[in-house]
Amino acid sequence: MPPGAKILIVDDDNHVAETLELIFMARGYKVRMALSAEDAIELIADWEPSLAIVDVMLPRMNGIQFRDVLQSNYPNCQVILMSGHPGTEDLLQSNRRDGQPLLEILAKPLHPTHLLEIVAGMLPGATGEA
Repeated sequence: MPPGAKILIVDDDNHVAETLELIFMARGYKVRMALSAEDAIELIADWEPSLAIVDVMLPRMNGIQFRDVLQSNYPNCQVILMSGHPGTEDLLQSNRRDGQPLLEILAKPLHPTHLLEIVAGMLPGATGEA
């Protein structure tokens, strides 16, 4: 992955989305954020992310459904799912019953240093510096 990787942040909590945007922009990543899956779908129509950080519990289309849309359009895009909502386990169970692969979902809140380490591991060579 080249330096200056593109990161998409999808979270309906504006404070969380803006905080993550600032953290990754400060490291030199190219960042865009969306407050819903539907807004994110419009955004990716002309902007291909290298990695997406997606909240699972979104209004209307949930983060798991959005991940499926994203990966059908950009199969090389890495996805980090996260949630601080107790109902996430129900979505995971439903996903397993539908024969989908086992998903890992990171628990919110995530310490920024930990999230930066995860992203660095998923985007080798992408230091975030352009």
